[in-house]
Amino acid sequence: MAHPSQLGFQDAASPVMEELLHFHDHALMIVFLISTLVLYIIVAMVTTKLTNMYILDSQEIEIIWTILPAIILILIALPSLRILYLMDEINNPHLTIKAIGHQWYWSYEYTDYKEIAFDSYMVPTQDLNPGQFRLLEVDHRMVVPTEAPVRVLVTAEDVLHSWAVPALGVKMDAVPGRLNQTAFIASRPGVFYGQCSEICGANHSFMPIVVEAVPLKYFQDWSTLMLEDA
Repeated sequence: MAHPSQLGFQDAASPVMEELLHFHDHALMIVFLISTLVLYIIVAMVTTKLTNMYILDSQEIEIIWTILPAIILILIALPSLRILYLMDEINNPHLTIKAIGHQWYWSYEYTDYKEIAFDSYMVPTQDLNPGQFRLLEVDHRMVVPTEAPVRVLVTAEDVLHSWAVPALGVKMDAVPGRLNQTAFIASRPGVFYGQCSEICGANHSFMPIVVEAVPLKYFQDWSTLMLEDA
């Protein structure tokens, strides 16, 4: 999760998020090089004593400043399109979960298990246990297995919401009457926090998302326990 004074992204917990981090570094390096070049040109023009009042145009310079930006855009666009394709690709999910946004909580339905469904509310500050995070902890976490493709079907019951977990590299709008889908693979066990990322009313800030990734054996034990309690 995020920490105070943090400058970078959260630690990646899925292959897609790792790709997003690499793309961020790639784009930032290009921005740095462009900024350095522009700064050098400005300093050189201000400090030089050489002047030429007779150059009205230069075909060579115009070709350079036309082709160079096109090359830079291609260098940014190609890896970006690749990541967009990876984010939209959903192949044979091992588990499908339906996430439903409400004002102001989330509901989860495990469609592969007919009787596993629950609501997920934020834990009030006065009810938090030591070590739990204010405005981020919920009473029922969404539990998923690690190293397995998980598909999340996202919708809403009332107004627009958005289901987002930064460490997993997922963000999908929840639209009433429409079923959107996203997918992720949790590459390591852990607890990953997110929040509704679409302004949805007075308590928009109080409907967190918590995904707990566990090894397959523990997920099977959890699902068995949930079915027994249903």
